[in-house]
Amino acid sequence: MPSEEEQRLTSPHFGHADDLANAEGADGVIPPELADGRGQTGHVAPGAERPRYRSWIVPVVLVGIAWVFSMVLFASVIFGGHTYHVTLYEWIVAGSFHVNISFLVDGLTAMLLLVVSTVGFLVHVYSIGYMDGDRGMWRFFAYLNLFMVSMLLLILGDNYLMLYVGWEAVGLCSYALICFWYKKPSAAGAAKKAFIVNRVGDLGFGLGVMMIWTLVGSLNFTDVFNWVGQMGQDLGRPLGLHPLPTELSVTIIALLLFAGAVGKSAQFPLHVWLPDAMEGPTPVSALIHAATMVNAGVYMVARSNPIFAHAPIAMFAVASIGIFTAIFAGAIALTQNDIKKVLAYSTVSQLAYMFTGLGVGAWAAAIFHLVSHGFFKGLLFMGSGSVIHGAGGEQDMRFMGGLREKMRWTYLTMVVGSLALAGIPIFAGFFSKDEILGETFSRGYLIFYLVGIVTAFMTAFYTFRMIYLTFHGTWRGVAEVWRHVHESAATMVVPLQILAVPTILVGLLLGIPPEGGLIHQWLNPVFEHSEQAGIVAGSLAANGQGFSLLGIGGLLLLVGAGIGAAGIWLAYRWYVADPAAPARFVERIPFGLGPGMYAASVNKYYVDDLYQLVFARGGVLLAEAFWWFDAKVIDGAVNGAATLAQGIGRGLRRSQTGRVENYGLGMAAGLILILILYVVVIR
Repeated sequence: MPSEEEQRLTSPHFGHADDLANAEGADGVIPPELADGRGQTGHVAPGAERPRYRSWIVPVVLVGIAWVFSMVLFASVIFGGHTYHVTLYEWIVAGSFHVNISFLVDGLTAMLLLVVSTVGFLVHVYSIGYMDGDRGMWRFFAYLNLFMVSMLLLILGDNYLMLYVGWEAVGLCSYALICFWYKKPSAAGAAKKAFIVNRVGDLGFGLGVMMIWTLVGSLNFTDVFNWVGQMGQDLGRPLGLHPLPTELSVTIIALLLFAGAVGKSAQFPLHVWLPDAMEGPTPVSALIHAATMVNAGVYMVARSNPIFAHAPIAMFAVASIGIFTAIFAGAIALTQNDIKKVLAYSTVSQLAYMFTGLGVGAWAAAIFHLVSHGFFKGLLFMGSGSVIHGAGGEQDMRFMGGLREKMRWTYLTMVVGSLALAGIPIFAGFFSKDEILGETFSRGYLIFYLVGIVTAFMTAFYTFRMIYLTFHGTWRGVAEVWRHVHESAATMVVPLQILAVPTILVGLLLGIPPEGGLIHQWLNPVFEHSEQAGIVAGSLAANGQGFSLLGIGGLLLLVGAGIGAAGIWLAYRWYVADPAAPARFVERIPFGLGPGMYAASVNKYYVDDLYQLVFARGGVLLAEAFWWFDAKVIDGAVNGAATLAQGIGRGLRRSQTGRVENYGLGMAAGLILILILYVVVIR
């Protein structure tokens, strides 16, 4: 039986924790090989060290100012009933192609501003403590600021070109931040993976934008949505000779746009980049998962709701991919041991809930879940970073335990976030997630609803599996590390405490009653055209009665709450009361399928391996085949022509003997040949 130290050292995660660069080890020194991307140590001589606040003071203050302006806009739009549409100047004028730098702030934009600016500002504050001692801190905050600017541009733009610029910019920033510690091979590989996988989805999004311009002649949201609204009307050819929309053209546009959302929001089959993105610093993970990049796809589909509402096939595709991704990612999260990987697959699954809501026409419910998820997932990711920071860089939950004794605030705030994620009543996740499930049921998607309920049980189980393995029981790691476990600095703990407040209150304030809460009052004006279209996939509902606290709606709420509680109870039974139970359960699965099912989940159902085989290795084989064709066929033809000319030259050179009689003989033979040709051919 290996010793505790041997188990620790042979753990697949030992030495792989991305946050070792910022966590104090047993000797209190930041590991020099990870402290900075250039391989330099995190500390310099006191006399040479510049004040650290210079690295973060300007970025944090600027984001704080942006938060203040965002809250002013939010209050004006939500409580004052205003909508702002501001044009700054003409951006591009090329023939008939005309795009302005214009901004639109309506209810949907205001809700995204609330999440992006609040979580983004708290992530900046959190990073002050988390990145302390890293000599690349100035670079980190520069990237973080650019990330925020890109996301704000994405949600504020009033046309698809500005949205596309912000879309690509957040992808670029994610690449820079994921490989922030670029001398770490796994981080560099994860960044390239994220960039390449997103190119697949972005190709579809770009084609969709170009198709919109071709058919509409404008990229402005208002013009595009007015064009879509003409579908089915006999108006002849509209002004500008652009064709009227058809169900086929609108469906193709919707599917191309959704392809971009699948990549950016990490839905199957383009989900593989997001878990690997955990190689970046934890503040990056929090920003990507809670406030910026992955929310972009959900926002884009919601903003494009008039297009999708007139494309029922695309709506069904959105809902189908969403509900499949939800249970698929949830099943993977069940067996992950890296605390950040558990949360990463949780994000994939929760985003899938949002797409399911969008696909069935529950627009406001999907955005409600985006808002609540942004708060509690930001809390959970920053909480996991606090755990990693305080536990000496450890990320493997198998080597944690008992941390609630030394990290009380981190524990309490993460429990609050976990209760929200598990869908326990009064917490934000309960209202938003169960409203999506209720809308799915009431609109006639019974199978989708049942899959969503199973996924909700999985969510509660793996979330509290994480809590129990991390904070309960006794420390299972290296004893020397335990002696140095500590609560994080105030700059890291205070953001957790602040985020715990909306995690508790957002659902109560915005979600009661379902389909009639404040969130619906604020967002219904944005989605009213889609509701009036009468073509949304949700119109297939059997009775069209909607979701309410009375009758079937109240029963569904009770089912959702019961499912969450059951998942928490099972996690407690297996990981606190009887830790040997999971192994027994796997062994008792009929037909000996247990070990194989467990291995499949641990290995992410081999999707990454399949992509490695088909695309990575397949790409290498294809490149080698092209190299052979180029070297043997193309170069062979060129070199062969040269060799032939060289051979002919050598043959002709032999006739050049320098003897006059040979030349005279050749001239005579040539003359005779000419005479023969003249007589035979011409005469």
